[in-house]
Amino acid sequence: MNIKKVNFIGVVFFMVMLIACSQPNKEIQVLPAHSHNDYEHERPLLDALDCHFKSIEADIYSIGDSLYVSHNEEDIKPGRTLRKMYLDPLKKKVKENNGSVYGSGEEIILFIDIKDDAKRTYTLLDKILEDYQPMLTVFQNGKKKKGSIMVVVSGNRPFDLMKAQKIRFAGYDGRLPDLDKDILPNLMPVVSNSWGEYFTWNGTGEMDAAEKTKLKEFADRARNEGYILRFWGTPNKTPEQKLATWKILREAGVGLIGADDLKGLQQFFISDN
Repeated sequence: MNIKKVNFIGVVFFMVMLIACSQPNKEIQVLPAHSHNDYEHERPLLDALDCHFKSIEADIYSIGDSLYVSHNEEDIKPGRTLRKMYLDPLKKKVKENNGSVYGSGEEIILFIDIKDDAKRTYTLLDKILEDYQPMLTVFQNGKKKKGSIMVVVSGNRPFDLMKAQKIRFAGYDGRLPDLDKDILPNLMPVVSNSWGEYFTWNGTGEMDAAEKTKLKEFADRARNEGYILRFWGTPNKTPEQKLATWKILREAGVGLIGADDLKGLQQFFISDN
């Protein structure tokens, strides 16, 4: 065979492979699921990513110039920092998967729940997130520049400080009363609330029709106004309660469904399709 022809075929093959590798992986279905207290799982972050969850939650405390991941301050352990447990591994995933966490081009959410002083810890968080700016969704002058990961600050949230920033590397996690405050989604992309604050249904038996209507109205309003809706503290004591709650939330159109049982929620979404 002619050497030039061989070289030409080789170049064409290389170009085809390069184009194929640069395409988003559309086979992965990212689930509208939230990994609650993700750091308490056997493999923090990785278990949720294996289940293709869209949203992951980490609680943080600030000590010196580091942010430590823990639910309680007395349980903080050396080395369990936000950088090591979440930001660096996510950066590696984005690099490996053609610019997004799953290789599908879809933005995922990293909830960062501030457990101590709102202003002090957020100021440090903002400084740390700047180091990861290339992979993050950035909010600049009221406009959103979509990235691979949208950070959302929950827990103790310094609303006024975040609102005043011209450049932010995180969004604000609102509450249901905030729906009446005309806060733009580019500042408050998510609205989260305690289930028990608005609903009495405990996952057993039929949900009251009035409560079901109220849930649907919340979900429709949040979606129509550009917010992602999420509830915490939903009924989950038994497998039956969990399954019934997931069904109710999905039927209502709630944007993110949270769980500690990652495999169970993944299987629910897969079997429900």
